[in-house]
Amino acid sequence: MKVSQKAEEASRVDGKWKEYYLHTLEAMHKDYNPDNHLLRRPFTSPGYHTAIKAADFVHPTREALDYALALLDSGDVSFKIRAFDIIRTMVSLQDQDPASATFGIWSWFWEEPLAQMAPPDWNWADFCGKKLLIMLIKFGHEMPEDLRRQTEQAIRNSCEAIIKRNVGPQYTNIAIMGAFVTLVAGEWLKDANFLTYGLNRLEKFFNYTKQYGAFLEYNSPTYSIVSIVELSGIDCYTSIPKALKMTEELLDMTWAMVAEHFHPVLKQWSGPHSRSYDTFLTAAKLSFLQMACDNAVPFIAMADFEYELEWYGKGIRCPERYWKLFQEPGVRELIQPQPPSGDNHHRIAYTFMNPDLSIGSFSSGIMWNQSRNLIGYVKSGKTGSVYVQLRVLKDGYDYCSAAYHGQQQETNVLFGIQFLTDGGDTHPNLDLANGRITTSDLRIRVEIRSSDDSFVRAQSTENSAQVDLDGLMLSISNLYGEMDDKGPFRWEITNEAGLIGLDYVLYCGERQEIDFHRMAQASFLFSLVLSATGELPEAAVHTMQQRISADLVLPDGLLSLTIGKKPDTRAVIFQSNPLE
Repeated sequence: MKVSQKAEEASRVDGKWKEYYLHTLEAMHKDYNPDNHLLRRPFTSPGYHTAIKAADFVHPTREALDYALALLDSGDVSFKIRAFDIIRTMVSLQDQDPASATFGIWSWFWEEPLAQMAPPDWNWADFCGKKLLIMLIKFGHEMPEDLRRQTEQAIRNSCEAIIKRNVGPQYTNIAIMGAFVTLVAGEWLKDANFLTYGLNRLEKFFNYTKQYGAFLEYNSPTYSIVSIVELSGIDCYTSIPKALKMTEELLDMTWAMVAEHFHPVLKQWSGPHSRSYDTFLTAAKLSFLQMACDNAVPFIAMADFEYELEWYGKGIRCPERYWKLFQEPGVRELIQPQPPSGDNHHRIAYTFMNPDLSIGSFSSGIMWNQSRNLIGYVKSGKTGSVYVQLRVLKDGYDYCSAAYHGQQQETNVLFGIQFLTDGGDTHPNLDLANGRITTSDLRIRVEIRSSDDSFVRAQSTENSAQVDLDGLMLSISNLYGEMDDKGPFRWEITNEAGLIGLDYVLYCGERQEIDFHRMAQASFLFSLVLSATGELPEAAVHTMQQRISADLVLPDGLLSLTIGKKPDTRAVIFQSNPLE
């Protein structure tokens, strides 16, 4: 088979970015280790999957394949042998035993075999299988015959692992990536089973997404870009008309969501974000948008432009009809019902923006480190911005079993915090707390940070805290709070390395166990307002036997929220506030 005409055209079109692509590649050469044919990189970890806790350097597997593909794409024949050495090493590192529980996947690091991971990450079948597949399609004819056969088998193994795992459409980026690997591998390797599975998986994802008009991983600055990259890859490498039609519709939907949430003045990605790793928009993400808009929208100075290898050769383009949303500030109000999660949990995403600010919130969600259930951005000075983010911290890190409920109208938010008895500690699934924790500090924080280190003035009283954000006032008031024998609760202003925390302290003292299963009450209600005056709206709280509710009196009517008092399971807490 030949590389598709669309893929060849994408590489030609992306040629204008070749200088930046090669610059990114050039910076990787120093990390190449000829002894094991991998890249030697400083150790970093999100805190899960790998059991490695401390190391100076490691050899990551996924990045090695990124490097190999870039070496081949560079067109420099002197690097061809190096690329083939990397591929040969990576093929040997895959679990190739069909009887093994981890058949078809790789470990994260050369230093840590799959059996030592906690637990292994099945996503590596998708990530690594995809890179091998692209290299086989584009450069397989140049590979030694034995390496080409080994690469084909490794791709088949990846497909088997992907099919065995069979993730649903809720896992947005992996649902798309797995469809890419199996569909395109099925076409290229002439395997009808892989092709049928990949097409069915893409169709299932398409139908699920179109039904609700949004991804479950909604408005994620990270995974929206990943989704665009993966969908663009399918669009380039498949020749199946049905698949092409679906990917083009999904790409259009995704670009519309991205453009609608971008704030042209602040150059920030408005919330809420289902998953995010950086609260301020990074240079790489701004560079991605600039590239996708064909350099017609000045998101970032070219001196600061960062090009990622993953983007090359996929013809990534934002439709021109959406470019004006990246350029024209105005008033926008977005209300988007979300697809249900695995526990049939429904929620709504709400976003409001004007030329000076944006603020967005979900109606519910867990307070995971990657979640941005309530996030705002405010203009600061001539070019800067300030973010305002809600967090719940246990010993200084986001506590996954804190449950958020909220209602928003423009710049007014009424929100509550409860606690799950069956949730995670730092991660939703990998380190379950199940409602019992040992801690010396537990607090609800409204966090403020400036992009340009502007001075932010904060103050608190017994019942509220307030920050002056360059003339716009952020005010937050505690309306209700009970946590059995804990308390009295208090506001505390923290200032750490340019970060301001408006902290509502639930517990601070000797390290002790907190068992939410034993509590009859553990719930809190707050109002948060961004306004020129800083005045908080009138609020009324209503206490019932099992629930607590509050109303904010706004010019356009009441903003109301009701939550339970008692800690409970995820299903009970979130289904008690269903989307009507």
